[in-house]
Amino acid sequence: MRILAVDHGEKRIGLALSDPNAILASPLKVIEHVSRLVDAAQVADLAVQNEVGLIVIGQSFDEEGRPNLAGRRAARFAEALQTQTQIPVRLWDESFSTQDARATRIAMGVGRKQRGGHLDELAAVMILRSYLEAQHSQP
Repeated sequence: MRILAVDHGEKRIGLALSDPNAILASPLKVIEHVSRLVDAAQVADLAVQNEVGLIVIGQSFDEEGRPNLAGRRAARFAEALQTQTQIPVRLWDESFSTQDARATRIAMGVGRKQRGGHLDELAAVMILRSYLEAQHSQP
C-alpha cells in the first residue's frame, strides 16, 4: 500500500510518496497554498492518481504536547481532506521534520548558498520516513 505524506504549511504543502511496499519515501511535489478546500481537493486527487491507501499529515506540538498553531492548522486541513476522499487520513507528529530536512541537505553536501529555499518536499519525506519506521518497528 502506498502512503502519501503531507507537510502542511501556510504558503506551500510538501508531499512525499512511499513505494507500493511502504518501505521507501520519495519526494512527490509541492503545492502552492490556495485555500483549505482547494488544497484538500488537490491532495485528494493526487492520492487517487498515485493509488494511495493512507494519507499521513504532519502535525506539530508545543512543549506541553498540545498542537501548536501550525498543528491546529494541520488538523483543520486533515478534516477538510477527509471530506474530499474515502482514503483514511492520519495525523502524525512532525516534530523536527524541517530541522531533519535541513540536516539531510547538509549531510548530502549541499553548499550553504544552495541550501536556502523551501524544505517542504523534503520535510514531507522526513514525516513519511518517521511514520514508516514506526510502523516497521511494531511487532
